[in-house]
Amino acid sequence: MLEHDRPITRAYVLHPDLKTDRTRRAADPALEEAVSLAAALPDLQVVGAEVVRLPKLLPGTLFGKGKIAELKDRMKAEEVELVLIDGHVTPVQQRNLEKAWDVKLLDRTGLILEIFSDRARTAEGVLQVEMAALSYQRTRLVRAWTHLERQRGGLGFVGGPGETQIEADRRAIDMQLQALKRQLEKVVKTRTLHRAARAKVPYPIVALVGYTNAGKSTLFNRLTGADVFAKDMLFATLDPTMRQIELPEGDKIIMSDTVGFISDLPTELVAAFRATLEEVLDADLIVHVRDISHPQTEEQSKDVMAILTSLGVADDAPLLEVWNKIDRLPSDDHDGIVTQAARTEDIFAISAITGEGLDPLLDAISELLKDPRTAEQLVLGFGAGKARAWLFDQGVVTGERQSEDGYVIDVFWTQTQASRFRKLD
Repeated sequence: MLEHDRPITRAYVLHPDLKTDRTRRAADPALEEAVSLAAALPDLQVVGAEVVRLPKLLPGTLFGKGKIAELKDRMKAEEVELVLIDGHVTPVQQRNLEKAWDVKLLDRTGLILEIFSDRARTAEGVLQVEMAALSYQRTRLVRAWTHLERQRGGLGFVGGPGETQIEADRRAIDMQLQALKRQLEKVVKTRTLHRAARAKVPYPIVALVGYTNAGKSTLFNRLTGADVFAKDMLFATLDPTMRQIELPEGDKIIMSDTVGFISDLPTELVAAFRATLEEVLDADLIVHVRDISHPQTEEQSKDVMAILTSLGVADDAPLLEVWNKIDRLPSDDHDGIVTQAARTEDIFAISAITGEGLDPLLDAISELLKDPRTAEQLVLGFGAGKARAWLFDQGVVTGERQSEDGYVIDVFWTQTQASRFRKLD
């Protein structure tokens, strides 16, 4: 079946706003983000969305009877087939709500899993998503689920309804997880070899990071001429993409576009998410792209920096901050943001759509990657032909002579070049 021939599912989005949770996010922007998440799946049509304010969460049904009845009428009128709840829903709550509303139901984790599954392209991305999905499914195996309340005929196992099948399902999932882990280990080894090969490339790596939908892929496409899928939706791209580009002064760099960050990332997806960020670990420069027109831009920025810190890269590589989407700002706000960015070191106001502000950003990238050069003397054995050729290719050799131990080579190079030379086999 072609993608455009897939049936469209009518979906309704709910954001539970628990009054007693002082750490909760602002309800309206959270609902807006949840609707954007739903819109990231091509076969979903969001026909309604609302914030449901709750004094407390009910363990069996999440919402009270009155609210469930009220929502049921609304969903019936809109012919809703799928309800998306922007939060955690237990298996029992899911079963009870599906029964009460006669719909399918996904919580935030389930929805993001669907998106990750739809977006993953690389072998590692696909495997990580499959493992996350299986781990999630394993937590959903509860005896209350009617489709699991069956016995395998003739086996004679003792236990309540469905116990036999649930355990069999769990064992099957565990076996699949083990098989996927073995495949993943092989893929990770291959990726490690590819990274080692890239380390021999003499060009510095610049990684674009940012909250999902901040415009990273649009900026990446504009700078590299690449055709990375860039659409106004969350998680428009999941896997990292790398391209070589030439800066205005002629210097060449490798630019990497990464998956968008998101707050409250479900636990099952942390490994899958971080696997897509491994390019950031090797970056010589990190460019943090922010949607400066978004009302929650400060909160999004904090989420991104928290993840970079947890990855251990926030302090290792220099970082530039880019305030993107200034074309969406009212003229007064636009001028104020541009002025503020111009007065602040390492912050640049741009529009990836119109190209405004890109030249100063590229100049800054070029300047930051121009390490001060130092003189050094190297001694290479006569068998180190590849390393010697690499030095000459870089144009850093200022003198050479032979000794009993091999080649004595004088070089004048940057710290980046020295680091990459030492990563050569």
